Amino acid sequence: MNVLVTGGAGFIGSNFIRYSMENHPAYRIINYDKLTYAGNLENLAGIEKNPQYVFEKGDICDKHNVLRCLKEYRIDMLVHFAAESHVDRSILGSAEFVQTNFVGTSILLDAAKEIGVNRFLQVSTDEVYGSLGDSGSFTEATPLHPNSPYSATKASADMLALAYQHTFGLPVILTRCSNNYGPYQFPEKLIPLMIVNAMHDKPLPVYGDGMNVRDWLHVLDHCSAIDAVLHGGTIGEVYNIGGNHEKPNLEIVRLILKNLNKPESLITYVKDRPGHDRRYAIDSGKIQRELGWQPSYSFERGISETIKWYVNNQSWWTRIISGKYQEYYNVMYGGREVVK
Repeated sequence: MNVLVTGGAGFIGSNFIRYSMENHPAYRIINYDKLTYAGNLENLAGIEKNPQYVFEKGDICDKHNVLRCLKEYRIDMLVHFAAESHVDRSILGSAEFVQTNFVGTSILLDAAKEIGVNRFLQVSTDEVYGSLGDSGSFTEATPLHPNSPYSATKASADMLALAYQHTFGLPVILTRCSNNYGPYQFPEKLIPLMIVNAMHDKPLPVYGDGMNVRDWLHVLDHCSAIDAVLHGGTIGEVYNIGGNHEKPNLEIVRLILKNLNKPESLITYVKDRPGHDRRYAIDSGKIQRELGWQPSYSFERGISETIKWYVNNQSWWTRIISGKYQEYYNVMYGGREVVK
């Protein structure tokens, strides 16, 4: 089985490659990644020695290279993670998000249709559903209502993928997950940014009142869910994936400070992000009923292991902060660090 993973050098993609190679050692995994600022081959250290792993540097918007790659490796299944994903950057400028998230997906769909893949798994986000009130959860039947340029491009890509399934019979399956956390997450996101800043005794920037609620999903639980959908999901269906751990951002920040024995005085409230969704919550009953999937990580275990990972892998994120990460923030935010 030949599996193409787009964005395999990123946070979720690299964890999925590690998970797949451990659980499906006979599979050949082709990692197709452009290596943008958030892509890091160090996330896959050691994997490159495995003869079942191949890295192909490439842009999903390069239709000739995408098609060549799918043909050359005779791809059976395609798992599509590659995306511009940081909401703040999409607010500053959406063009790159439209190009990568929508146009890039259309190019992948065309190539997959031409060679006839057995599965095309579009990995998406709960942000396409918009914002919830104080109660209720997103189901697969919830109407799409994206509220940021990022989520609008992801919703558009989702609709295009499902249209290819309906129109051309392309075997598309779609997943939508809640907020991921865990090892190898680029330190622009809430949890790793707060850990890194706290370890340096730097201010921890919190949007608004800090009471925006997210459902937190450990990345390895996400990987196991994607694996279940890839192998057992029904073509043309959408599967929501959640961790069942709703937490306000402020509670997460305080928990990190407590774990690292740092004072809450490091918390710094900043002006809220435009259009900041108030609450997300995922109903993952469908994947549990149909495929028998369940999250295995409690939030207490997951966040404790994640904090320990960043404490024990300072060389990984120190190189990022001193290099691409710092340059990125200097250009995009003038050095001001913000969070998702």
